[in-house]
Amino acid sequence: MSAGAVRAGSRATPGHWSVLTGTGYILRFILRRDWIRLTVWSGSLAAFCVYYVVAISAVYPDEAARQNRAAAMTNPSGVLLGGPGYGLEDYTVGAMFANEMTLWLMVFLATFNILQITRNTRVEEATGRSELVRALPVGRHAASVAAFLVVVLADAVFAVLGSLLLISAGQLATADTVVMMAGLMLTALVFAGITTVTCQLTVHGRGASGLAFAVLGAAVLIRGVGDIQEQHGSWLSWLSPLAWAQQTRVYVDLRLWPLGLSVVAIIAALALGAFLANRRDLGGGLLAERAGRADAAPSLASPFALTFRQQRSGLLWWLVGCVVIFGLSGLFLGKSTVDAIRSLSEQNSLAAEIFGDDPLAGFLAIMMLHNGLAVAVFAVAMVLRVKPEEDEGRFGLGLSRSASRSNLLLSHLAVVALGTIALLFVGGALALWAGGLLAGGNVELEVPMKSAGAFALGIAVLIAFTAALYAWIPKASPLAWVLLAFVVVQSFFGSILELPDAVSGISPFWWIGNYPRTPLDAPHLIGLGAVAIALLALAVTGFRRRDLAAG
Repeated sequence: MSAGAVRAGSRATPGHWSVLTGTGYILRFILRRDWIRLTVWSGSLAAFCVYYVVAISAVYPDEAARQNRAAAMTNPSGVLLGGPGYGLEDYTVGAMFANEMTLWLMVFLATFNILQITRNTRVEEATGRSELVRALPVGRHAASVAAFLVVVLADAVFAVLGSLLLISAGQLATADTVVMMAGLMLTALVFAGITTVTCQLTVHGRGASGLAFAVLGAAVLIRGVGDIQEQHGSWLSWLSPLAWAQQTRVYVDLRLWPLGLSVVAIIAALALGAFLANRRDLGGGLLAERAGRADAAPSLASPFALTFRQQRSGLLWWLVGCVVIFGLSGLFLGKSTVDAIRSLSEQNSLAAEIFGDDPLAGFLAIMMLHNGLAVAVFAVAMVLRVKPEEDEGRFGLGLSRSASRSNLLLSHLAVVALGTIALLFVGGALALWAGGLLAGGNVELEVPMKSAGAFALGIAVLIAFTAALYAWIPKASPLAWVLLAFVVVQSFFGSILELPDAVSGISPFWWIGNYPRTPLDAPHLIGLGAVAIALLALAVTGFRRRDLAAG
C-alpha cells in the first residue's frame, strides 16, 4: 500500500485516533489494487464447483455408478483424500461433492487467504510501506483489519456465487448447499485468522506464510488420520478446523452447530493476533531470529547459489505437498480401483471416453495432468519472483559485482527449471508409481516418467514465455497467469467447449496429448522444445536491452 491510501486531511494527533482509524481507506485501496486477483480466485473456484458437479452428474448418471464410486472411497486413501464418508450408503451427487471436494476447496481457499493476509500486512511492513502509512492518522490495527475484511469479502463472493451456481446448474438442495459453502468460507477464515497470528511472529512474509501453511498441512493430516481411525471421524478429527465444515453432514443429515466452532476459532485467532501486535515493534517479530554469519558463505558467491538459497524453502514445501498428494493418489492404482473404473466405463459412455479401453492408463493420464498443472503454477510463480528482486534494488546490487545481466536472469530460471523437474519426476511420477506399488498395482515406472518429461517441455514454454514478458514489458508480467488460466480451461473444458485446434494449440499442454492413453508425438515435443528455446533467447535479449527499475 502507499501513503496515498489514507488521506492526511485530518488534524488529529496520535492520541486522538483509535486503533482502527483509517481502516476504510486502506480497505478501499487494497480492493482497488487487488481486485483482479480477488476476482480470479473467487470466480475460478466457483466455476470449478459447478464444473465438478456437472461432470460427475454426467460420468455417474445413475445410482449403480455412484455406488461403485462410493466403494472406492471407503479405503484409507479415499478417506484421507476425501472426507468422513457421510452418505456413502446412498451416494447422491450432493454427497459425492461434499465428501470428495470440500477438503480441496477449503485448502485452496485457505491458501488464498494465507497469501493475501501476508501480502497486505507482513510484506507491507518488510518493504517499509506500512511505516509511511502509519505516519498518517492510521491506527495500529487498521491494516490487519482491512486485510482480513478483504478476504472476508472475497470468500463471501465465492460462497454466494458458488451456492447460486450449484443450486441452479447442479440442482442441489438449497439449504445444504448454503451451509456447505458457508462452512468452506468459515474454515478458510480460520486460517486467515491464524495467519494474522503468524504475521506477528516473524519478520519476513515468507516465514509468516510458511508457519501458516505448516498449520494448514497439520490440519489436513490430523483430519485424515482421525477419519481413518473411525468411520465418520474420531475425536482426533475434531482437532482440525477442516473437519468442522465436513461434520455438518450436508446432503445427508444437516446440522449447523459445528460451524460455531469455526466462528469461535476465528474470534480467538483475531484476538490473539491483536494481543501479539500490541507487544511488538512495527517491522519486528516476536520470535528471535537466528544470528547469521558475519559474512556470506563462499557457496553464495554465484547468482545461481544465491537464488537457490532464496527459493529452497518454497521448493521443499511444494515437493512435500506433491509427494503426499500424488503418492496417496497412487494408492488408487490398485486392482480394485481399476476394476471399478472398468465396470463404470462399461456402463457409461462418457466414462469410457474419459478412461478409454485401459482404465489404468486413463487414470495415470489424468493424475499426471493434475501434476503438470500444479507444477505449472509453481513455475510461473517462481519466475515472477524475479520482478520484486529488480523493483527492490537487489538485482542492481548483484550487477555491481562481476555478474552479467544474462547470468542473473538465467540463474533464476535455472533454479525454477530444476524445481520443476524435481516436482514432476519426484513429486509426481515417482510418487504415483510408489503409491501404485504399495496398492498392488501394475504400473511401470517408465510410463509416468515419460509423461513427466513431456510435461516438462510444456512447462518450459510457460517459463520462457513468462521470462520474455518480464524481460520486455515488466508491467505485463501478470499476463503469464492469463496463459496459464487458458491452459487449465483447455485441459478440462476444451473438448466440452469444442475449441478448434487453432485455439487449443495456444496451450502448450495440448501438444502433449493424452499420454499414456495415446502415444507421445515426437514432432510435437520437439516443437515445444524449440519454442521454449526461442522464447528464452528473446527473454535474454530483452533483459539485456532495457533499463532496470531504480529500486
